[in-house]
Amino acid sequence: MVASYVDERYAPVRAEVTEFDLPVRGTIPEWLDGRYLRNGPNPIAQVRPDEYNWFTGDGMVHGIRMSGGRALWYRNRWVDSEVTSRALHRSAPPEHGRSPLHGPSANTNVIGFAGRTLALVEAGVACAELSYDLDTVDVCDFDGTVRGGYTAHPIEEPGTGELHAVSYHFGRGDTVLYTVIGPDGRLRRKLPIRVGGSPMMHAFSLTPDFVVIYDLPVTFDVRSAVTANVARPLRPFAALALSATIGRARLPRPVLNRVPATRAGSFPYRWDHRYPPRVGLVPRRGDPTPMWLDVEPCYVFHPVNATSEGGKVVVDLVVHERVFDADRTGPSEGRPRLERWHLDPLVSSRVRRTRLGDENVEFPRFDERYTASLHHDCWLVVGSDDLSGEHRLVRSDRAHGIQAMRDFGPRSAVGEFVFHPEAPDSPEGHGVVMGLVTNLAENSTELRILDARTLEDQASIALPRRVPAGFHGNWVPDAAATL
Repeated sequence: MVASYVDERYAPVRAEVTEFDLPVRGTIPEWLDGRYLRNGPNPIAQVRPDEYNWFTGDGMVHGIRMSGGRALWYRNRWVDSEVTSRALHRSAPPEHGRSPLHGPSANTNVIGFAGRTLALVEAGVACAELSYDLDTVDVCDFDGTVRGGYTAHPIEEPGTGELHAVSYHFGRGDTVLYTVIGPDGRLRRKLPIRVGGSPMMHAFSLTPDFVVIYDLPVTFDVRSAVTANVARPLRPFAALALSATIGRARLPRPVLNRVPATRAGSFPYRWDHRYPPRVGLVPRRGDPTPMWLDVEPCYVFHPVNATSEGGKVVVDLVVHERVFDADRTGPSEGRPRLERWHLDPLVSSRVRRTRLGDENVEFPRFDERYTASLHHDCWLVVGSDDLSGEHRLVRSDRAHGIQAMRDFGPRSAVGEFVFHPEAPDSPEGHGVVMGLVTNLAENSTELRILDARTLEDQASIALPRRVPAGFHGNWVPDAAATL
């Protein structure tokens, strides 16, 4: 169990820094020409450890620029919001949706797409466009074609270059929104999908035939939202009004604009014992009516990948037994395990689940050239038995389980590792994985670059400061970025 999400590995840093010509141990591959970027929560103000939820901290993006076998720079920058801009004495961020931006800034993921660098978040909070040097330059709404927030986990489809997403927000009532953004950065398709209420839908899966959505029992909690954001005398009235609407009807925009965004620390989603868990298969062509399959109560933050053939879907994913029930500060209940789900709606109305291992795992990544098709390898961070931290990385073969393991030591904090191929046509899994590893005893962080097959060191880049434990990162080649 995590004692606090503001101490030790999670402790926020208090300043933005820039450092050039970073020290390197080993050899950075010459073909790595671009930026490793990682986003995560870093509250700019003091928070109460017993109330602060890890998912709500102000976003901070960390970046390391590599080229010609050198580590050219490190930067860390808060993603601008009204809160961070005021604290840093910067001009206010652009207006968008519920404007100005009252809530935490985009804190969950950072990607390169359509020549832009995008800091991503979910639940209706605006995403942000960053400069090459990681300064916030604009709200990300895909040139005005997507309003009302986006998602932290879009999926870029190989071949088409399209960016698929499923977005949720309590103001949409009992619907989530499936969108497809073209390689030009503009909306190509939009499809509202009805769900069972107002669930937290952190991610989804994509196959050539279906969009797979996880309608699971973590839902918007009116009481938590009202307590955090509404003055005490008005709470009974606000709770009554929202309870009659949330998960049933879309809030009118004039009303939505007056609903305060979630403050850093408060978290309006929790485990709902009464919510029926299910998985939906939404056909990508023809009639888009979802086919629903029941599943046992659980929660999925991070699918690995999915495939489909003949109307059958197979998806590998990390499954939590329960989250945000007894502990509202972070996902520390139960043991997340790698599973394989079989969905065959013509044969059964239930998901068939198979556990693929007993390790506590999270943050799965794979060779994304194989998105929506059969992959073989994935890389996962392995946690300790008491769920207090992660210090191992494994490569797991889809058919044969763990094939390689790297232990960074019990006083290490290991983040998500992302794969990048040696060349566009390299065989699957031939390349490197890279991620941040913090030495808690020395209060220092390195970017570690490992051989993707063996998990042996290729290079370690010493960063000028410790990087707090965070969420998701990506390698953004310069060929895909606007310089």
